[in-house]
Amino acid sequence: MLYQLPLAPKYSQMTPDELRAGILGFKERLGRRLVILGHHYQQDEVIEFADFTGDSLRLSQLAAEQTDADFIVFCGVHFMAESADILTDERQVVILPDLSAGCSMADMAHIDQVEEAWEAITRILGPSLTPITYVNSSAAVKAFVGRSEGACCTSSNARAVLEWALDGATPETPAGVGRRVIFLPDQHLGRNTAYAMGFPLESMVVYDPRQPLGGLSEDQLRAARFILWKGHCSVHQLFNPAQVAAIRTLPEPYRVLVHPECSWEVCQKSDLVGSTDFIIRTIRDAPSGSYWAVGTEVHLVRRLAQQYRDRHVRSLATIQCLCTTMYRIDLKHLYWTLESLCEGRTVNRIQVDAETRRWSRVALDRMLSLRPAASPAAVARR
Repeated sequence: MLYQLPLAPKYSQMTPDELRAGILGFKERLGRRLVILGHHYQQDEVIEFADFTGDSLRLSQLAAEQTDADFIVFCGVHFMAESADILTDERQVVILPDLSAGCSMADMAHIDQVEEAWEAITRILGPSLTPITYVNSSAAVKAFVGRSEGACCTSSNARAVLEWALDGATPETPAGVGRRVIFLPDQHLGRNTAYAMGFPLESMVVYDPRQPLGGLSEDQLRAARFILWKGHCSVHQLFNPAQVAAIRTLPEPYRVLVHPECSWEVCQKSDLVGSTDFIIRTIRDAPSGSYWAVGTEVHLVRRLAQQYRDRHVRSLATIQCLCTTMYRIDLKHLYWTLESLCEGRTVNRIQVDAETRRWSRVALDRMLSLRPAASPAAVARR
C-alpha cells in the first residue's frame, strides 16, 4: 500500500460547508479540463461531486471518452486509478486523492507471488493453463496475464471470459484434457462462476501463495480444471449463511440479492447473485413495496434505499460492511487535490510505466472483445 502524507491542519479545520463550496469553486475554475469519477462504494459526500459514477472498469472507459479532460480525479482505490491510466490518453493525468486508498483483494496477489506460482504450476501442467485476472488486481498482474495469453474479467462478464479461456472444455471433459484456468485474485468469483457453468466443486482447488506449491500436491493440480487464488474481498467476506438464515425468519418476504464476491455458501442460499450493475438494475426494476436484503458494500445499499424509497432495501448484514480503504477518499482530500490543480501543482498522479501499460491493455482488450454472457445474472446459483 502506498503511503499518503498527512494533510496540512487547515483542511481538518474547515467545515463541511466550506469544503463543499471550495470544491464547487475549483470545479468551476477547471471546467472541462477536469473529470471526477466516483465508484459505487464511495461515500455520498464525495459522490455528490462526481461527474460519473459506476464500477471500476466502466469508470475507466468513461474516462477514456472524455477527450477534453486533462485531469481525471478517480475517487476509488489504487488499482482503479491504474486502469484509468491504462485506458486513457497518455497526455491525460490520473489522480487518486488519497494514495493509501488501496484494495486488500488486489494486494493478495502480488506480482512476485503470481510469477512464482505460474512457474511452479506450468512446470507440472505444461502449456494447458490460461491465466484470468479479475479487474480488481494490480496493473503488474494484469500485464503478466496479458503477456501469458490470458485476459481480465469483471463480475459481469466472468462467465464469458472463462468460457473463452476453457476453449471448449466442459464439465464432462476428462481431467487432464483440454484447457485449465488459474483465476486471480478472488477465489469466490472464480468458484461461483465456474459452479454456475456446471463445473463441480471437486474440479476446483485453492492455491495459497504462502505455502509451497500453494499447499497442493501435483496430483491435485493435475486433477483440477480451476486453480483459484486464495484471495477475497474484505467487504463481501463479512457476509455469511447465518445472516441469510436470519433474513428468512423475518415476517416480510425479503429476497436476498448478493454479489458473486460473497462465498459459495452465501450465494447458494441467496435468491439472486450478480454484479454491482446487476444489483442496481434489479432494485431499480423491482416492484414498489418489494423487500430486498442486499449483500454488498453498505454505501451502495444505503444509496439504493434512499433512491428507491417505495421499495424496502436493507443490508443483508447487521454489521457495517464498508470498504474502509475507499472511505479514505473524503472531502478534505478531494478539496486538497483540486486546490493543488488550480495552483498549478499535480499531486498523487497514478502513472503506469509503458511496458506494464502495454500488456495490461492487451489483457483488458481481450476481455472487451468477448461477447458478454447472455444473462446479467451470469453467476446465479444452480
